[in-house]
Amino acid sequence: MRGLAVAAALLLVLTACTDGFSGLTLRIAAGNPGGVYDSLAQTLATAWQGDLDIDRPQVLQTQGSPDNVAKVLAGQADVAFVAADVAADRYRDNNGLAALARIHDDYLHLVVRRDSDIQSVGQLTGRRIAIGSPASGVEYIADRLLDVANLTGSVTKVRYGLDESVTALLNGTVDAFLWSGGLPTPKLAGYNSRSALRLLDIGGLMPKMQAISPVYGTATIPASTYNQLLPVTTLVVPNFLVVRPSMADDVAEALVRGLFDARPELAEANPAALSIDVHPGIETQPIPLHPGALRYYRAQKT
Repeated sequence: MRGLAVAAALLLVLTACTDGFSGLTLRIAAGNPGGVYDSLAQTLATAWQGDLDIDRPQVLQTQGSPDNVAKVLAGQADVAFVAADVAADRYRDNNGLAALARIHDDYLHLVVRRDSDIQSVGQLTGRRIAIGSPASGVEYIADRLLDVANLTGSVTKVRYGLDESVTALLNGTVDAFLWSGGLPTPKLAGYNSRSALRLLDIGGLMPKMQAISPVYGTATIPASTYNQLLPVTTLVVPNFLVVRPSMADDVAEALVRGLFDARPELAEANPAALSIDVHPGIETQPIPLHPGALRYYRAQKT
């Protein structure tokens, strides 16, 4: 019996050695400090550090989705948060991407002041509009929306992040701004507790937007989300975690497992993470799942 116990203990030691990720370093392409990508990436880095017993992954501050994909393709990041529309377009041109999971969805916000005379998208003609930070995922969608609304040549576009956009709207420097984020976006919810902002409905533009990209969906932002008088119809776009296909299968599988194990911490970091779930996690079309990620989902019977 003693010999069997020793053998079992040795087997556990050998298994622990082979299951470890000693020496693995990871870089996560996130976004602007304080944004949804950044808050989730910081939390995920801590979770992966503990789960894989590695040094804490480096969280890279970036301009957003286009920058993140470029960093993964160039080998400057190992994991990236990316909006599905950006990922799909890059994959069409360069298939050097694989997905770990679909994570949270972002909702497009077209925001004006509560006291503004602007009641529809068409009334933005001749106005000054903030369209997101340069090279960001927000700018990516904003340019498309203004194009399908035939507004590209008749508005003045400025490239501000969310904080700058809110400030500029409230002081009259811009007449509207676009933002893509989870529900609720805390910055907007805080201001709307004072009934300062109003959302515009873009439902009429959705058929044209969906003709541009099949990843775009139509959704409703309830009136209660931002203390609005009415709900609005808007665009929703998923977000993915992407890597290179060359990532080792066991690493990819461990990262996916760590992602879903960390859901309570991620939701505490940002309410957008409440929608992270293993069942929609496999819905990353047109980006194929990494074989290691697929192995995890199959083990979960998804």
